[in-house]
Amino acid sequence: MKPELRALLFDFDGTIAETERHGHRVAYQAAFDELGLGWKWDEDLYGELLAVAGGKERLTHFIRERNAQLPVDWEIETLVATIHEMKRERFSEIAPSIPLRPGVARLINEAKAAGLRVAVATTAAPEGVDALLEHHRHELAAIDLVAAGDIVESKKPAPDIYLFALEALGLQSSEAVAIEDSAIGVRAARAAGIPVVVTRSSYTLDEDFTGADAVFDDLGEPDAPARVVRGKAPPGGVVDLAYLRSLTGA
Repeated sequence: MKPELRALLFDFDGTIAETERHGHRVAYQAAFDELGLGWKWDEDLYGELLAVAGGKERLTHFIRERNAQLPVDWEIETLVATIHEMKRERFSEIAPSIPLRPGVARLINEAKAAGLRVAVATTAAPEGVDALLEHHRHELAAIDLVAAGDIVESKKPAPDIYLFALEALGLQSSEAVAIEDSAIGVRAARAAGIPVVVTRSSYTLDEDFTGADAVFDDLGEPDAPARVVRGKAPPGGVVDLAYLRSLTGA
């Protein structure tokens, strides 16, 4: 018996909105400047650092690999925690100004109208996720669950956050499709046994999306069709429920 598609699980950063380039990087830089650290994370460097999952982990990697100069009397762990908290506050201020990516609101609301569950599955800080979702609450009111932050032990590419979301929704992996933008996210979804569709973000254009069922530049709108990078093209250039069902056999 074929599985029934009962849920869509969306990654957050880079998938729902271009938050990395226009939000997180800017927020980190504001924290650095406020602390007088003299560190500069330009767009290219930040793109390289995204290979490390998790904000605190990314900061620690940068400090150690780049031999970044620390303020006198600051331990790495304390400084990382301080920067990360400041960055979370700045991002929450910036997030409402970041637009949704094409097709996101359309697909979420189509899913809700068809009786599917919709969740956000991310290890991004919940405050920033909530700030963006609240600003777009009329477009994204159909979201049933936000699984975010440190509610699981391991970050992507571990499957933990997806397994948490599935359990919270009472679903099997075969009953969901994940929407991701990164290779790390694809690995996490596949490790959880979930089919995954990729909408590349500005920082993930050249990543290896092995394991994804299809790869697009975005989800598409009726007047702005999605560009197919790999996989079957959706009718009319729009990634909708009918297309996802045909792609996954659900």
